[in-house]
Amino acid sequence: MTVPHSGPPGLDAVDHTVLRALHRNPRAAFAEIGVAAGVHERTVARRLERLTATGRVRFTAALIPEYLGEGVIAELAVRCAPGRVHETALALARRADTRSVEVATGDLEVYAEITAPDHDALLTLIDSAIGRLDGVVDVRSQVVLRLLLTASDWAPYDERPTDVRRRVMEGLPLPGAPPVDDLDRRLVALLGTDARMSTTRLAQALRVGETTARRRLARLMASHVLHLRLHADPSVLGYPVEARFRLAIAPNRLDSALRLLAREPAVRHLVLTTGTSNVLGYSSHRDTRDLHAFTTRVFALLDGATATETAVLMRTYKRAGIPERLMGAATAGTGTGAPARP
Repeated sequence: MTVPHSGPPGLDAVDHTVLRALHRNPRAAFAEIGVAAGVHERTVARRLERLTATGRVRFTAALIPEYLGEGVIAELAVRCAPGRVHETALALARRADTRSVEVATGDLEVYAEITAPDHDALLTLIDSAIGRLDGVVDVRSQVVLRLLLTASDWAPYDERPTDVRRRVMEGLPLPGAPPVDDLDRRLVALLGTDARMSTTRLAQALRVGETTARRRLARLMASHVLHLRLHADPSVLGYPVEARFRLAIAPNRLDSALRLLAREPAVRHLVLTTGTSNVLGYSSHRDTRDLHAFTTRVFALLDGATATETAVLMRTYKRAGIPERLMGAATAGTGTGAPARP
């Protein structure tokens, strides 16, 4: 499952070692990372500070509502009048209920992933809020039926797939979600502000014993419902071309198609949705030639595919619930958002 990489200018072997270690364990001790990188722990801290200062590398922490069975998640395609795409994307990115916003090649549309408490609230949101934005011509929506892969399952440094990806590859269901209570949610909120907050500080903020805080954190981190991760813009790791693909797969061929897609390391987000195109995915590539090779090879193997559509992301306005800066760099620091999109 390794995705080969040769980082862009500015990232050296030490940077990649730091990113690799924190990708595997966002709370890894700097001293431990320093040993692996052959540098002092203060050097590790400085490297991480430099990387996160760009905003293209940041920590995120959030519970995944799809895995918890909470609310409704929908994929929106917002068609815009000429000249109104940018301001519409900005307006959507500013909304607290959008998790990702981007513009891709093809029609004058802004794509957004949005959350709502229920289907009635989703209708109100689309009709009374988004549909009334200046410049919006039409809104199409598809509800996410099943979350398969997220950016947390894209592992460019690792030989082995994540447990979630492995299960999708083998056609196995995910384990049941563990119970999550108010204390768990408060703990995750604290991690959203500082993913590396010490257990002692977590316990103090939660007003519980350190053993309780450590046990709660370990239980959540061992489950698939918490995404606590170092999120790196794919271009930082040498994958500047991001693609969005929609597939229409016959129901009796869906399982085999999903297993095949999950085996592709380039695929970094995969969901089942309502609509004529029932599979939505995102992938990351070194260049357009790599994307072309991926689509011609993989899509040709999808028995039961009746339609395929691929677009290249031109600009991303929001990732993992965090708006990007207008000049293209993401907001610096830590934050929450789930699940992390490409």
